[in-house]
Amino acid sequence: MNSRRAGWASAASLSLSIPLVLWAAEMRTLSGRPFTAWFVDVAKTAGLVEPQVCGNEDTKRDIHEIPGAGVAFFDFDNDGLLDIFLVNGARLKAADHIPQPTNHLYRNVGDGQFTDVTHKAGFDHPGWGVGVCAGDMDNDGFDDLYITYWGPNRLYRNLGGGNFADITRSSNTAGPADEWSTGCTFLDYDRDGLLDLAVVSYGSPQSIGDRGCLWEGIPVACGPGSGRSGRVTLYHNQGGGVFEDVSAKAGVRGDYRCFALTAVAADLTRDDWTDIYVACDGKPSLLFRNNRNGTFSEIGVPAGVALNQHGYEQAGMGVAVGDYNQDGFLDLVKTNFEDDLVNMYRNIEREFFMDEAATVGLAGNSRYVGWGIGLPDLDNDGHPDLFQVNGHTYVEADKLKRSRGYKNPRVVFRNLGRGTFEDVSAVAGPAIAERHSSRGAAFGDFDNDGDIDILVMNMGEPPSLLRNDLPHGNHWVSLLLEGTRSNRSAIGATVTLTAGSLRQTSAVLSQSSFLSQNDRRLHFGLGTGTRFDRVTVHWPGGAMEEFPGGTADQFFRLVEGSAKTASVN
Repeated sequence: MNSRRAGWASAASLSLSIPLVLWAAEMRTLSGRPFTAWFVDVAKTAGLVEPQVCGNEDTKRDIHEIPGAGVAFFDFDNDGLLDIFLVNGARLKAADHIPQPTNHLYRNVGDGQFTDVTHKAGFDHPGWGVGVCAGDMDNDGFDDLYITYWGPNRLYRNLGGGNFADITRSSNTAGPADEWSTGCTFLDYDRDGLLDLAVVSYGSPQSIGDRGCLWEGIPVACGPGSGRSGRVTLYHNQGGGVFEDVSAKAGVRGDYRCFALTAVAADLTRDDWTDIYVACDGKPSLLFRNNRNGTFSEIGVPAGVALNQHGYEQAGMGVAVGDYNQDGFLDLVKTNFEDDLVNMYRNIEREFFMDEAATVGLAGNSRYVGWGIGLPDLDNDGHPDLFQVNGHTYVEADKLKRSRGYKNPRVVFRNLGRGTFEDVSAVAGPAIAERHSSRGAAFGDFDNDGDIDILVMNMGEPPSLLRNDLPHGNHWVSLLLEGTRSNRSAIGATVTLTAGSLRQTSAVLSQSSFLSQNDRRLHFGLGTGTRFDRVTVHWPGGAMEEFPGGTADQFFRLVEGSAKTASVN
């Protein structure tokens, strides 16, 4: 979100203006084969009708009105169907007759329908929500939720039966009352089998509100330079629902001057210990290498993931983790402001990445302000694609004819299978061309039909639920991991699936995309293959285990120590 003139990034380039039908005719010939994923927004018919509020709609006077919020796909009742959690903000000036909005929990009841269970679950209280992450912190088999806020954060223990308990105070995880927390992620950084919690912040809300900035000659909210920078907090899980702030002794409480947004945790340095990556706005992003002794070292700049390929700071917002070139190592993708490429950080060596965005076919992906992003295999051909949601920071962008406007379409890039991409946005369905100012995005198979769907937060509007109507043809497999010696959620595990010549690597994550939570099940496309050969799991507790293969088009559960691939269809 950073710039020279308004504290954000600069602006101006071409919008997607070629008629859809002409794009379709051209795009289907670039790779010699059609792109078959097709997205339709079914949010309204599914029952997702509540708008997501973040301050005023006609103008954004303060910076905290701009980033919006995250969303989550998670199965809170363990019935095998993905449920939905929507984080909501607040109105700056609440009218007496209009109650402040709340977060919302929707239960998936099957057949594409969701029921609002917010009140029963205990989430119907107002507050300025920002980010969300899920994980089974107490290893009882139910995923718990942590919500970041403009103000004190909240930790909810999942009691089962659709009930949650707010244990923030007793768990010591609220954080400072004057903090604007943003990203969060569960992780087991010390391998004790209990999920710890990392929380990052953008700064102090009391220092935000300088309105003396101009963008393209128009008064707008000032960027990150107008407030106190944020920080990183690490909470160690002591068991019994109690956490200890170990930020200082763990080495993450440095003077990084980072305006932090999304946080992700995965084994990025390939030593079987979980690291932390933080996308920062207007400052170098951060990579905390796990030193394997309870401490971390910040190595973002020498590792090559703090800046772009030219050494410049960027407006880092969303982060995806995946193996885009299928060499067995986890890569990073980060979204930025308009007129700036996404970063495609290729994992080259144990602690070194190279930004390959300009050379892998993503040079054209700089039209919009990017937020939520993922590397899911959208067409089940065995190669991870790229999906990104967009939306300008400034409502005032609509006042400029040369601007792309506040609301923008989504972007889809297909992976050609050689570590390169092509833009297939124009042939991926009507929901891709729809214009919204979107922020959070979560990826998962909500209807269990074997393809990846997408949940999107839209500023001032109800969310989008993009159902993937992928025709049958390519095959797939979905894996749910369960730790026994490791944390039960298996967050931090790295998984490699082999099927013939395909070798795909993915990770079990807590937060990613933009302030959001994806389905913990790992989805792998198999192309025309009807079987997979084996699955290798590097568990977050340090063990490596190989599981036998099986027949395609099924959901499997992999339990640590069992070496059995059990179908759950």
